Amino acid sequence: MSQDSDLRQLSAQAAQAGRRAAGTAEPADERVEQLSRANQRVQALLDAVLVVSRELELPVVLRQIVSTAMELVGARYGALGVLDAEGESLAEFIPIGLTEREYRDLAGVELPHGRGLLGRLIRSPGSLRVDDVHAHPDSVGFPPGHPPMRTMLGVGIGVSGRIYGNIYLCDRYDGRPFDQDDEAVVVALAGAAGVAVENARLFNQVRASAEQFQRLLLPRLPDLSPLSVAAVYKASSERGTRAGHVGGDWYDALLLPDGAVGAVIGDVVGHDLVAAAAMAQTRNMLRALLYDKGGPPSTVLAQLDRTLEAVDDSPIATACLARVEPADDTWRMTFSNAGHVPPLLLSPNGASRYLDGAPDVPLGVDARLPRRDHSLVLPPDATLILFTDGLVEDRCHSIDHGLDTLAALASGHAARPLPTLCQALADEHPSDGHDDLAVLAIRTPGTGRQPSPAARC
Repeated sequence: MSQDSDLRQLSAQAAQAGRRAAGTAEPADERVEQLSRANQRVQALLDAVLVVSRELELPVVLRQIVSTAMELVGARYGALGVLDAEGESLAEFIPIGLTEREYRDLAGVELPHGRGLLGRLIRSPGSLRVDDVHAHPDSVGFPPGHPPMRTMLGVGIGVSGRIYGNIYLCDRYDGRPFDQDDEAVVVALAGAAGVAVENARLFNQVRASAEQFQRLLLPRLPDLSPLSVAAVYKASSERGTRAGHVGGDWYDALLLPDGAVGAVIGDVVGHDLVAAAAMAQTRNMLRALLYDKGGPPSTVLAQLDRTLEAVDDSPIATACLARVEPADDTWRMTFSNAGHVPPLLLSPNGASRYLDGAPDVPLGVDARLPRRDHSLVLPPDATLILFTDGLVEDRCHSIDHGLDTLAALASGHAARPLPTLCQALADEHPSDGHDDLAVLAIRTPGTGRQPSPAARC
């Protein structure tokens, strides 16, 4: 059934109250008022259906369903009970409407599992109106601290041919019992709620598969002893806007034939499967060029840019490629930056600085433009941090603010083991979380552990 026909059906169900009002023998003014209220309720239902349908995060959807049902019928309390896999009891119970004091009074009280009056809807799916909860034969009373409730309206939510859970509403603000019109509008809402729940569940499944796909595209870092290496990837925390969200962030590190270590961080423009596929293609090309052609990072990036240009629909990507190699009793790093955020160098005493060198144009812009190398000596026990802009970008602050905050954050974790440092940066990032992020860190060995070039080959 199409969405339009769904809405028409829901409107027809909710408009029953208006048709009943029109057929009574009551005075004309009262019938007009009832028709007006019925039309307002139809419009409120349609608005509610749109609100619930827009959400894709399942916890948000569930709470939205309850709060919307409460608004439609003027209920003081509401809850949604989610059934367990067997459909025999409540696995989750989401109450809404309790005051802070009422929540405190219920502290330590176990949430209901679907026995007593709540269990009646589980055993007999459909809808249920109760004018006096305490007098109902299935009622088992309320636990200590529970606020008094007199009337109840319960409606089941169906998902994929089975009952997913039940909406429970208690006590209208006007003190009157729930009526047939209340039941009709909540039943209509429950029909849309079932679709919204199923959409949210499918979205979560697709998103989980997409994130797993993204992680499978990223490499498992090799042992680069005596250098230490660690990395972390974290998906965007901004949910509900892109089903199957994947991105173009990537990292890589490998031992080269001449004994040097190649390390790269990059970000392909886009947030979809096309970007993820382009990321994998770019990373694999770069790895092949690093291993086969060698040379300084600027030369490798220039060759990668020309190769991508020869491929149809080549992506635009930023990247920072570094080459770390032993030099006498220390380590030398050479890097080239293709439009990427600068690397961060962290000293063992906690001092941090971004490495100088204006970035060149990103990959995929113009392969004819020159690329430059920048070199420096890495002190013992220094940490090189490469990262994507998702770690520092905040739409409410400048990029410099994010970079300064990251430098201070890294300094505070300088003494921690490398995997712990990477995870701390990913967890405490100064960005607003709207984009994926990746961090790659390399740490040189302490004094006296620098190998000679021959030992590395």
